[in-house]
This record gives sequence, C-alpha cells and structure tokens, in this order.
Amino acid sequence: MAKEKVLLAYSGGLDTSIIIPWLKENYDYEVIAMAGDVGQGAELDGLEAKALKTGASKLYIEDLREEFITDFIYPTLKAGAVYEGKYLLGTSFARPIIAKRMVELALKEGCTAIAHGATGKGNDQVRFELTVKALAPELKIIAPWRIWDIKSREEEIEYAEKRGIPIPVTKSHNYSMDRNIWHLSHEGSDLENPANEPKESMLLICKPIDKTPDKAEYVEIEFQKGIPVKVNGKAYAPIELLTLLNEIAARHGVGVTDMVENRLVGMKSRGVYETPGGTLLYAAHGNLEELVLDRATHHYKQQVAIRFAELVYDGCWFTPLREALSTFVDSTQSVVTGTVKLKLHKGRVSGAGAQSPYSLYDTAIATFEKDEVYNQKDAEGFINLFGLPLKVRAQVSARNGKKK
Repeated sequence: MAKEKVLLAYSGGLDTSIIIPWLKENYDYEVIAMAGDVGQGAELDGLEAKALKTGASKLYIEDLREEFITDFIYPTLKAGAVYEGKYLLGTSFARPIIAKRMVELALKEGCTAIAHGATGKGNDQVRFELTVKALAPELKIIAPWRIWDIKSREEEIEYAEKRGIPIPVTKSHNYSMDRNIWHLSHEGSDLENPANEPKESMLLICKPIDKTPDKAEYVEIEFQKGIPVKVNGKAYAPIELLTLLNEIAARHGVGVTDMVENRLVGMKSRGVYETPGGTLLYAAHGNLEELVLDRATHHYKQQVAIRFAELVYDGCWFTPLREALSTFVDSTQSVVTGTVKLKLHKGRVSGAGAQSPYSLYDTAIATFEKDEVYNQKDAEGFINLFGLPLKVRAQVSARNGKKK
C-alpha cells in the first residue's frame, strides 16, 4: 500500500531544515517539499540537493515572483495598507501566495496533508492555514512547532547538528529572517529586548546611514491607475522595476523600520524590516493620491487602508471582505495616474513634486495672489451654515443656564 503524502512548505531555513527528518521520524508519510520563489535570491541555491538529502522525495521550486508583485503587492500598495502605521506587510502577503501554490501542488500530487514550519507563537501559522481552509478544506494540516518537544531555536540548532543537517544560522548570528523581493525581516536574538538598539551588522540590504552618499538622489516613478510602470522615464516589468527601486533606496539607507507590533495571537513582538523599494512606492503612491483624489474619497480610503492592512496581516487574503475592499480600492485608482519625484538622502525619503492629468489642484483657485474665480465673500455664508449647529447648541445651553 502506498504511503500517504504530505506537502511541506520548504525554505531551507532552520525550521524547515529539520522538519523533513522530523516528519520522517514521526509519521509514515512520503514528504514532498515545495519552495515558493518570491524573491529569496541565493537562498534557493542548492535547495533541491539539501531537501533530497534530508529525506524529501522531491522538491518543487515555483517561481511566484511576478504573480506575487502583481496579485498581492500591487493590490496592497493601491490600498495604501500599512499595519500599525509602520509595517509594509512583506511577510504577511507572501504567505497566501505560497500557500495557494502549495494547495495546487498538494492536490496534483494526491497529498492528504500539508505541513509548515510556522511557530505556535507567530502569525504565519494563521496565514498558511486560513489559505488552506479557504482553498482546500479537506487537506489535513501538520504544524510541528505546536506538537514537537523542541522549545527553542537553540534546541533546533542542536537537533540539526546531531543529524548533520547544514543550517543557515549559527548561535552567534541567531536571527529569524524572512526574505523576499519586497523586504527582509529580522526577529529574535538581541532584538527580543526592546531596549537594545539594532546592530548595523544586522542589515543585509540597506546601507547604514553613516555609509550612505552625502549627496541626495532624485527618482521619478510613474503610475498608471495606481500601478508603477516607469522609473526615471523608462518602462520596466514588475520584477525589474521593484529590483531597481530596491537598489536605489538601499544605497541611501531608505526603508529600515524598527517596531514593536501586536501579533494576531495576542502578544507583542519586536522586528526590524528592510523594505527599500517598497518604501519608495508607498511614498510616491501616497503623494499622487493626495493630488488626484477628492477629499471624501481620500479620507474614506484612509480608513479602508487600516482595515485592509489588518486583513492582510491576519492572513485573511482569500476572504469576501478583502476581495470587496479591493474592488472599492480599484475603483478609486482609475485616476491615480501620473509621475511623482522623490528625494532620497541619509535614510529619508521626501516628496519633490508630482503631476497628473487628473490633478484636482487648481492654481487659479488655490493661489494667494489675485484671482478671478474665487469669491472670498462666499466663505462667510458657508461658515454660518457649517457652524449653525454649534451656534444653536450654545444658545440652548445659555437659556438653560439662565433657568438655573
């Protein structure tokens, strides 16, 4: 009788490096591994040999980069979604696309279960499993961190060393990291004490501020309906565009965020995120929306952005509410077309001008100089009507006060 099959989300990192042998030791499963390429770069080198050596029957390496950008990053960017005002959701929206492809491969391979290396304290377990439940609820889920006897990263390292499994961390550089084309996150180790300043040596993408150029650099980003299409006047495909913006921002130290966030599971955690190109895109997109969206739409969209960010962070990508909010967001983006200039200098990014054929900024109306289109006397009537409820309330209060 053939063994049941389990599909494992495999990165070659510390957690998944030991999960293959652990599954072989504790379950009578054939282990099929899958690595979703969302822009990890060199981390994927040698992954197949490593997976097979540690017990997997095969490894799929799926190139998901362009779909990741167009179907997950861009909708979140258009929404302006930022979790708790700082986090640009780099890990959050990478998990649903990986889990989506896992489900597709698991069904193709006839698997009965899916396994992942997310911890029982983190958010990723929710992101993986909600996607599975939304797309293939019949699949069983195995989450080793919730059931094995290993209690720490130190014990993971010891487990791997005893079995001769090469691992990408050492006891002296013991950060939990997640890299993709959008960002690189750092958690654990000395960051677990919020009083500790992040070490410059921890940064692997963005330059430390004291090593950035003294001269500012300007970059222009052009959008079509909320989607970035050109940098400095030249058109790029999604992967090339984001890669270029990463390089430009990183050399100026732009895009490093140190924050203590509220995890979905109820605890606070501290992380440092490097999101260089994404920081530029959010800044440029936000500046363009200021120019083209009317006040009511802009303000309501800012409220939607908060809820959208929570949904993405919480793993609720494949939900009716997220899809409905994306429909609203897309309707607002029909006018988000134009070019934004940004200034980069010593870790900071600031707006340096924006233009759009849909600009609602009218110099003839807004000018402080003499104009022929705005009658300032009209403001008096507006204020009288706008302030009428306050006036009536004050009069009623005064009358009631006299009765006392």
